[in-house]
Amino acid sequence: MHVRDLMDFLAQLAQNNNRAWFVMNKPRYDILRAEFLQVVTDLVAQVSRFDPALAACDPKKAIFRINRDVRFSADKSPYKTTFSAALSASDRKKPSEGGGPVYYFHIDQDGQLLFACGEYMPPPPRVQKVRQAIVADAENFGKMLKNRAQRAEFGDLQREHELQRLPKGFAADSPHPDYLRLKDFMIWKQGPVPAEIVNGAQLVEFLAARFAKGLPLMQWLRSVPLA
Repeated sequence: MHVRDLMDFLAQLAQNNNRAWFVMNKPRYDILRAEFLQVVTDLVAQVSRFDPALAACDPKKAIFRINRDVRFSADKSPYKTTFSAALSASDRKKPSEGGGPVYYFHIDQDGQLLFACGEYMPPPPRVQKVRQAIVADAENFGKMLKNRAQRAEFGDLQREHELQRLPKGFAADSPHPDYLRLKDFMIWKQGPVPAEIVNGAQLVEFLAARFAKGLPLMQWLRSVPLA
């Protein structure tokens, strides 16, 4: 995959987000989509080397559709301006499906690369289970938070979504009270696609190295039963 070609396509799509333009450029999209699938396939193979649970991931199911769901959105633009994928051991990549943690990445129309590990806005029953596990498994949760490689790459868990107060049922003296207020459990990083990444193989190597550092969070979240 030529990363620059992908970024150019997404930038042009952002300027021409309509069906007529997309139909005219569909052959180009199909090529990029096939190349992106190969990237995801190779990434699954690479990540499975240090996280064998991911071997069950179907690359085709990991890729998000480019069509937007505009039913409940004021923005009626029909297409996403990202190529994105979420690698999951359960093949349930959407947060609403409650399928556990994922390795996620996308490239957007501005040439930004975002990569992340964890669970983004899981359904309430899953959030409750994770919160209960933070209390019940406080020691191992604390060790995961302090992992040096993970913290050096990603920092702390993101606080984009959190409650103002402790959730009902948790005491003020509970272990890790700040983390009990979180609504999702993610680490992520975003920035311009590095200039040295020009093809799919280089992108795979870059992402696999970063995802390896997020393994402690992935493993701890997987220790929390889904059901």
